[in-house]
Amino acid sequence: MNLNELIKLCKKNNINAQSELYKLYKNSLYSLCLKYSKNKEDAQDTLQESFITIFKSMKKFKGIGSFEGWMKRITINKAIDKYKSESFINVIVNEENLQENDTSIREFEIPLDKILILIQELPSRYRLVFNLYELDHFSHKEISKMLSISEGTSKSNLHRAKLILKDKIRTLEASPNNKIKTSNGN
Repeated sequence: MNLNELIKLCKKNNINAQSELYKLYKNSLYSLCLKYSKNKEDAQDTLQESFITIFKSMKKFKGIGSFEGWMKRITINKAIDKYKSESFINVIVNEENLQENDTSIREFEIPLDKILILIQELPSRYRLVFNLYELDHFSHKEISKMLSISEGTSKSNLHRAKLILKDKIRTLEASPNNKIKTSNGN
């Protein structure tokens, strides 16, 4: 069965088609959820909430643009909604002190899975801005609208995230075992 047929059946609330769609996209959407979550359990919750919304909203998908892109947008919005429900404090840094070149993490050679663990350990506000800006290529203007923060706060949170990551990576590279210790013991 091709994707268009699967979508049509899902729009009719066909449980078998929904199950097929879930199997087809669960891994890629779960990876996306992991980027925005602080742990695997939160990622799994976000994935489930995303699929519930996807299935409830299927009739809204008009076939314009990528279906996978449409699902990813829903998933990112669910992660942002989860973040917004948490209480947090915005940290604002003078924009003149923000020099992105000073906080680049690309100079280190660390496996992607270890980088993702470090990103997951960032405070929520930093993790979200980092992921939206660096990994999903949203602008600070777009991020400020999505998270209901100022562009300056978005830039500040990105700067802080990069500083924290750079420090953690340096610590990791300096350790004799070169292993990451996570908050959940892994």
